[in-house]
Amino acid sequence: MPIVPLWLKSTSINLDRCSHDFAVQRKMKKIHPYIRVWSFALLVPVLLVSGARALERSVLFHEDFATLDNWKPFFFPKIKRYTVYTIERDNEHHYLKAESNASASAIVYKDSFNVFDYPRVKWRWKVNNIYAKGDARTKSGDDYPLRVYVMFEYNPDKATMFEKIKYGIAKKMYGEYPPQSSLSYVWASKEDQGSAIISPYTDRAMMVLLQKGAKNVGTWQDQEINIVDDYQKAFGSKSPGRARIAIMSDSDNTGERSISFMEYIEVFR
Repeated sequence: MPIVPLWLKSTSINLDRCSHDFAVQRKMKKIHPYIRVWSFALLVPVLLVSGARALERSVLFHEDFATLDNWKPFFFPKIKRYTVYTIERDNEHHYLKAESNASASAIVYKDSFNVFDYPRVKWRWKVNNIYAKGDARTKSGDDYPLRVYVMFEYNPDKATMFEKIKYGIAKKMYGEYPPQSSLSYVWASKEDQGSAIISPYTDRAMMVLLQKGAKNVGTWQDQEINIVDDYQKAFGSKSPGRARIAIMSDSDNTGERSISFMEYIEVFR
């Protein structure tokens, strides 16, 4: 058997390996397209679900009431007794506590937001009692142990001359423009048949009755609403673009007392 030089043996081995590799690569070229299609088919649903989730849920703000730093008080000029808003702590949990005693005032979130970008709001609330004289359809009963206001901003650029005069006078009284319109999501005291009622004070405010009567008093209740959809249903028109969130507990009309709580509130899309 002839002796093959070492370098030639080494070359022969490499050539054999190369031939094998090329054969494998030729087979893989036939397989790869199917693998690519199959892999892509598996990946697409994952990407679509992830993308949909990203688009579906984007939080503008989540307030868990560790403090009231993000809120400012709102007082009514003709009402002398104010509702008291404080933070109550229970071990690691904290809540907004509202105590009303023949009083009325609100707290308003510091920033306004675009309701078309962030139309959804959810929160968790509880009331310890309702009002015996509470009635959403009358001025004398227009009190709620707790409510969430969505106040739509007045836009002078889109106002008529009469509206500009009216809102100008209101600004001198309150220090700022009052809302152009509002949705008030309330914990109503009566088992009313309706789900949305025009405020007894103005047709620019709609009361949405999320909770009614004593059924759920003393228990935490979760709520979620869509501002844009609710505005269309309530007013029959497209909502203004910007709004503020406010929380209010009042009993100035009924002269009664209440204690209520809110665990959190969140604006998102």
